[in-house]
Amino acid sequence: MNSYKVLNKQVYKAGDYSIVPIRNEDRFAIMEWRNEQIYHLRQNRLLTAEDQERYFSQIIADLFEQNTPDQILFSYLKNGICIGYGGLVHINWLDQNAEISFVMETALEEKEFQYHWCTFLSLIEQVAFFDLSLHKIYTYAFDLRPLLYNALEQTGFIKEAVLKEHCYFKDKFIDVIMHSKTCTFSLRESTKEDVRILFDWANDVAVRQSAINVSAIQWDDHVIWYNRKLKSKNSHIFILKNGYEIPLGQVRVDLVKESWEIDYSIDHNHRGKGYGHLIIALLLRKLSNGSHLRATVKSSNYPSLSVFRGLGFDEILENSMCIFSKEINGNIHNTI
Repeated sequence: MNSYKVLNKQVYKAGDYSIVPIRNEDRFAIMEWRNEQIYHLRQNRLLTAEDQERYFSQIIADLFEQNTPDQILFSYLKNGICIGYGGLVHINWLDQNAEISFVMETALEEKEFQYHWCTFLSLIEQVAFFDLSLHKIYTYAFDLRPLLYNALEQTGFIKEAVLKEHCYFKDKFIDVIMHSKTCTFSLRESTKEDVRILFDWANDVAVRQSAINVSAIQWDDHVIWYNRKLKSKNSHIFILKNGYEIPLGQVRVDLVKESWEIDYSIDHNHRGKGYGHLIIALLLRKLSNGSHLRATVKSSNYPSLSVFRGLGFDEILENSMCIFSKEINGNIHNTI
């Protein structure tokens, strides 16, 4: 199976359904579906086998090794069998947004259209918001399929714009309707009220096992330590929250010898959902240009190893520890 260099994770699942990096073996089924559904696609003629071979060999093949591809496409599978394809297209890495594209097997459209759109959207959101840390995803659709708008709004997309008489279709001008969804996850500065939840997270069994110091933390010691951190200009603690203001985890940076040392943990009720990758990705946006980051991770802590490797940190091995480092370069917020 091909894999995308830009993605930390390659397979995303929801029950019997999954998306995987677009498979070469599915190319002719995809061509057939596109030709059957050309009426709603930005495609001005029927595709040929030669067209499809050329597209996969000259365009698709190059996407897997790119650091910032302009599109990331997947085969949409039911129990391993391809029944559709789609992904993120027109990716704008600077503004952190992308358009969603999805085409399902034509025979499924009449009775299962909304179900498969909702399933695909739930999967592609994981790619966009958790793995790529995009801020916004959207659809650009000819005003021809009202069931599509039901599926989008059912999954939390907002009707953002109507481009009146924007496209010429069957001898008349038709509207284009755009729906969008923004990432509801964000980091907030910790406050005095977070002292208890941070204490509970710090004493979680799995957190202590992964920590450099595995000893349990005492409440009085924690309160003194936490108050000191809140007052320090060389320490910052952020809480990851969702759109419902539910705290999901914490990330702390401490300035040590010109490097910001990272420590993070995720609430045990929310592990295995990609929040580790997300919390570090959001942290990177908060750091000033030129900031140097460093993280020390036990070589047995596979989830954290995967997070830092997936976000492009440099890595060296020292005894049983992996030392990760990264310098921030680019257009980011100057929060710290």
